[in-house]
Amino acid sequence: MATVDITGEQFASTIEGNDIVLVDFWAEWCGPCKQFGPTYSAVSEKHSDVVFSKVDTQAEQQLAAEAGITSIPTLMAFREKVLVFSQPGALNAQQLEQVVDAVKALDMDEVHAHVAGLQADAAAGSTPGAAKSSGPQDGTQIPDA
Repeated sequence: MATVDITGEQFASTIEGNDIVLVDFWAEWCGPCKQFGPTYSAVSEKHSDVVFSKVDTQAEQQLAAEAGITSIPTLMAFREKVLVFSQPGALNAQQLEQVVDAVKALDMDEVHAHVAGLQADAAAGSTPGAAKSSGPQDGTQIPDA
């Protein structure tokens, strides 16, 4: 599947309407972004079951701010509407393939249970994840295999 440019208006519906979505936050003036673009596009062709989207941070400044983007390129991965990976910096093809494979391999029942626990901890005012030692610590990184 080719990469898809998305706007702030399309962001939520893209995340909500697809099982796995990768988002590349980039800008035309960014050298590392230009280097990462062809790699991102090439890997997208190998995974028709994953939406590879791109957000131009120059055109979508509000979305970039809401997403907490402070460095580009930044790659985010969502699975079943949950942010499971977020990392600034360009990846090579092997690293990007590893991210895609890891996102596909996630036990989403465990991830959803972890997120629910974090939300319950936050609602109760306790320290998030204090009693939990496995899985993503903050919902933004893929847990170690």
